[in-house]
Amino acid sequence: MIPIKSAFAAAVATVLLASTANFAPARADSSFPFGMEMTLDVSPMPGSKRIPDLDIGDNGETVLELWCRGGKGQFSVAGNTVIFVAGPMQERPCPADRAQADDELIAALSEATNWRRQGDSIFFVGPRTLHFRLNTN
Repeated sequence: MIPIKSAFAAAVATVLLASTANFAPARADSSFPFGMEMTLDVSPMPGSKRIPDLDIGDNGETVLELWCRGGKGQFSVAGNTVIFVAGPMQERPCPADRAQADDELIAALSEATNWRRQGDSIFFVGPRTLHFRLNTN
């Protein structure tokens, strides 16, 4: 016969262990595209062939190439929650509309709170949803 205190302690330990299963480190979520490159799913801006892309390293470190600017950032992921922090961007000469689009894209990535993956598509969800496609070639 198992003493009541031991059974209760075992039940509490099981519940605590089960409830912390969702708090695994970011790397444990294998479907986030760590170590991959992705391109924003948009058409090029008039007069340009560039389309923004992100190269996400194994630990979330990211190289961004936008319509004009380039720089670094960092993704942190836990489950379907995402945090993006932009680092310094290299200023490059470009038209005002592209510079504004860069600012808006960085802001949208920074405001994203969730992400989801559907095949080769990655969506960053916040006030604005951004759709990226994994570069699988």
